[in-house]
Amino acid sequence: MIRILPLFIAFLLGCSLQAQHSEARQWNETLLEAIRMDFARPTVHARNLFHSSVAMYDAWAVYEENPQTYFLGKTIGDFNCPFDGIAIPMDKEAAQNTTLSYAVYRLLIHRFENSPQDSATLAMFEAKFLEMGYDATFSDRDYSTGSPAALGNYLGAQLIEFGMQDGANEENDYANEYYFPWNFSMNPAIPGSGFLFDPNRWQPLSFDVFRDQAGNEIPGGAIEFLSPEWGNVIPFSLTDDQKITYSRDGFDFHVFYDPGAPPMLNIVDDQENEEAKLFKWNFNLVSIWSSHLDPSDSVYWDISPATIGNIPSLPTSFEDYDQFYKEIEGGDPSLGHPINPTTGQPYPPQIVPRADYARVLAEFWADGPESETPPGHWFTILNYVNDHPDFEKRYKGKGEILEELEWDVKAYFLLGGAVHDAAVASWSIKGWYDYVRPISVIRYMCEQGQSSDPSKPSYDPAGTPLIDGFIELIEAGDELAGDNNVNVGKIKLYAWRGHGYLEDPETEAAGVGWILGEEWWPYQRPTFVTPPFAGYISGHSTFSRTAAEVMTLLTGDEFFPGGVGEFVAKKDEFLRHEKGPSQDIILQWATYRDASDQTSLSRIWGGIHPPADDIPGRIIGIEIGKKAFTFGEQYFGNLDTNIPYIEREQAGKLYPNPIKAGNLLQLEIHRDATDATIEIYNNQGQQLYHKKLANLSNHSIFSVPTDQLVSGFYTLKITGDWTSTYKLSVY
Repeated sequence: MIRILPLFIAFLLGCSLQAQHSEARQWNETLLEAIRMDFARPTVHARNLFHSSVAMYDAWAVYEENPQTYFLGKTIGDFNCPFDGIAIPMDKEAAQNTTLSYAVYRLLIHRFENSPQDSATLAMFEAKFLEMGYDATFSDRDYSTGSPAALGNYLGAQLIEFGMQDGANEENDYANEYYFPWNFSMNPAIPGSGFLFDPNRWQPLSFDVFRDQAGNEIPGGAIEFLSPEWGNVIPFSLTDDQKITYSRDGFDFHVFYDPGAPPMLNIVDDQENEEAKLFKWNFNLVSIWSSHLDPSDSVYWDISPATIGNIPSLPTSFEDYDQFYKEIEGGDPSLGHPINPTTGQPYPPQIVPRADYARVLAEFWADGPESETPPGHWFTILNYVNDHPDFEKRYKGKGEILEELEWDVKAYFLLGGAVHDAAVASWSIKGWYDYVRPISVIRYMCEQGQSSDPSKPSYDPAGTPLIDGFIELIEAGDELAGDNNVNVGKIKLYAWRGHGYLEDPETEAAGVGWILGEEWWPYQRPTFVTPPFAGYISGHSTFSRTAAEVMTLLTGDEFFPGGVGEFVAKKDEFLRHEKGPSQDIILQWATYRDASDQTSLSRIWGGIHPPADDIPGRIIGIEIGKKAFTFGEQYFGNLDTNIPYIEREQAGKLYPNPIKAGNLLQLEIHRDATDATIEIYNNQGQQLYHKKLANLSNHSIFSVPTDQLVSGFYTLKITGDWTSTYKLSVY
């Protein structure tokens, strides 16, 4: 089982292993560490990861006979990189490594010269370069001499020049050129939503002290929107037919994979329409899920892959979201995986407090201090998949095992291009739709009052619906009524209580209770609260699903090596802004898509995104991941690009499923077999049913009794000269 180590020690472990790794891997690990010390800018670092992967790939490909370069000798956008070719030396791999290291070194020295920890970062690059035996004083770019180092200097310089004109506005430190916020800023330390003139539009937050997701302190005041014009940036595989250009205030916003507008809080003639109800449902779900963050609530879940993951489908309209998300209890319609395909055994259960699971999820996938932002997080996952002892570096899971360097440069090229496209697409949508965050609108709706009953106090059609046990009116005698009943008639929420209930975050947890709705907080640090950019669509959902699709295609298998990936959050050590978790929690994922889906839910429990931000990001991520992979692999030339990745298809189907105990289960077989066996196991691996079958043919139908089963989940297994397993739900 792969164990994704705590990210702040991953680099240290990587250092001890670097002698076994390719130079591409070593530079990627070094870049990830530099990102951890830089400002938390997901768009900027997706671009850095992509451009560094281009340097690595071209430095390798230029010495190969069949694969073609992506950048050298090509025109990308309006930029042409001249290249006259270079002779292939006797020691080809040494030349590839030299060109790669010089190119990446030059690029990273330039990109991180204004990092908040520039001295340490640049010294780290210098140390790595010298450790590899290279000369930083060699600056010649004339590769016509046949010098691999000169070619590396040239490639690095050309990538730097390309980056100065690719639309990112790097020369002005990526500053916004024409976007401005519609709403005035809100100080979250002050109750209420501040001057939120339009509850559908993004609102800046202001702080006395603001720390970004990487923990870097930024001077106080309103925090600017990060990269709202990122649709201007030259992508990897995105094309003009996937782009729509809108105009606002005389400026163009280029939007890729336009999902259309999210639900809006539009009140017409003092009436809420159906769209306004959708809007409220989305943000109220965020508030309700924050009530799950108290480990003393005695709610326990099995968070193993037996019950978490394997989502059958995603909803395609906002109206269907209430059938996908479990509004009150939390979670999604996961079917789970009945069998670990590597071991052939059921996944062992892991019963833990729901609150610990949700809190660990929120922090692990938030990519906070000492992490590498969402695109870098998936490079970390890729690197540790590569290190798994059972993993073989076969392209798409087929063919010969590739050498370390070839595998790494191709894997980084595909993943780097994909996450860069995810950044361009998702931030192009963020900049145009400029959608509000939960911190603003939950407080805003609570300030307006309640919209459920005109006969009750504080009625306003723009207010929040009342939900017993979660969203209620404060009455006289309530603990929150305040002096002279000043709060009577206001809205209270049953939610995570926030930082005001913590005197010592290292020894206390805030817990859950009734709070004033106008004082609601996301489950985030008080000096951060919410990322400084619009919510719609979720960057986490887009990055993660994009990367999961690439990992599935690249490895030729939807499952992690060994059938499961893991991350261990130690008791009372992992959480950052309060004590916890209350016990060791092991996050587990059977497939890359399961990990991606878990990422998406983490942002709801963290108070960062409503469902409306999430699902469009997942759907767009699927498209980007597949397109970027197909686009990128055309450069590999000598590989069979038609090899399909493995989808473990079932040998038949069960119906009805779920089934009422005692009814007959119908099993339709879709494969031929001379002999086969049907078995049913409970979650403890005990066999409850066994029957041998003979002469199976396609579309044979058998009846299986369920009178010996009780309510719960089971595994049904069919074994012939093939094996197929199913999750069976009995009620």
